[in-house]
Amino acid sequence: MPGSRAIILFGHGSRDVRWREPMERLAGRIRSQAPQVPVACAYLELTTPDLPSAAASLIAQGAVRIRVLPMFLGMGKHVREDLPLLVQALQSAHPGVEFELQAAVGEDERLIAAMAQIALE
Repeated sequence: MPGSRAIILFGHGSRDVRWREPMERLAGRIRSQAPQVPVACAYLELTTPDLPSAAASLIAQGAVRIRVLPMFLGMGKHVREDLPLLVQALQSAHPGVEFELQAAVGEDERLIAAMAQIALE
């Protein structure tokens, strides 16, 4: 698939295996809405796969443009400092692949509106 794009949902990670269920459900929803777009979950720590492993898997499937979406409510240290360094290392390791680092999902006004609606119901 030349020019293929893919998505990585990036989360913190947890020893509790149930913690990852919402991210995996989101990945499943993306797959059902856009089956042509490969999607993977990746984690900073305590859970696998890590970001380099998830990216390598997507690249092996033909991805040449990978959007990394931080599944954090805000732009804390991990999103502001750690994740850009990880993406920079990916870019160095895979110069033929375009990596696009998004803002934390919780910064998106659409999600804020949805969470407000949930709180008000």
